[in-house]
Amino acid sequence: MYKNILFDFDGTVFDTVEGITKSAQYALKKQGIEASLEELRCFAGPPLVDKFMEVYGFDRETAEQATRDFKERYVPIGVHECRVFPGIKQLLQALRDRGFKIGIATSKPQVLAEQLLAQEDMTELFMVICGSSSNGNNSAKWQVLKRAMDELGVSPEDSVLVGDTKYDVEGAKLCGVPCIGVAYGYAAPGELEQAGALAIAKDMDELLEMLSK
Repeated sequence: MYKNILFDFDGTVFDTVEGITKSAQYALKKQGIEASLEELRCFAGPPLVDKFMEVYGFDRETAEQATRDFKERYVPIGVHECRVFPGIKQLLQALRDRGFKIGIATSKPQVLAEQLLAQEDMTELFMVICGSSSNGNNSAKWQVLKRAMDELGVSPEDSVLVGDTKYDVEGAKLCGVPCIGVAYGYAAPGELEQAGALAIAKDMDELLEMLSK
């Protein structure tokens, strides 16, 4: 059984897709690109600079400008266009009651993750909250996951990451940590399976069962 459970944020703890897709759409319009909100769901979770380069073929300079444009809308407006996934608070409390060490490992700027958790009175559910810096540095999943484990003082052998996309699975692998995927997040069909997720939970009840084994 695992002793330490690290959670991704976007698509796992919070449903943030509305604010992220609208802000990505805003940034792309500044580059003369029209995109539907549905096709921008892939921006929820991974580092933005990498995603702009991957999806739209931007060079790094253009991707960094697009990321600044994204934040121009996201920080004052988009960050608030979100909600906690139903049942996640009860899941986290149940895990804490059973003695697990719980943390956040997210590519999202740490200050924004902390802000949203505080607004929902969820800060105390987590022993550590690790995200990227405000300028986007140290945003790779493996970097924030490693830092979270270091701050908890735990080893990969006793830990698991819960996430919703291939970036979570791949980042966990780089740290020697298994990843349990959640089907309610933002992954494309088959994405988590192809990336090599240890298991995929369809809902909170199944996730609690998997984590408690």
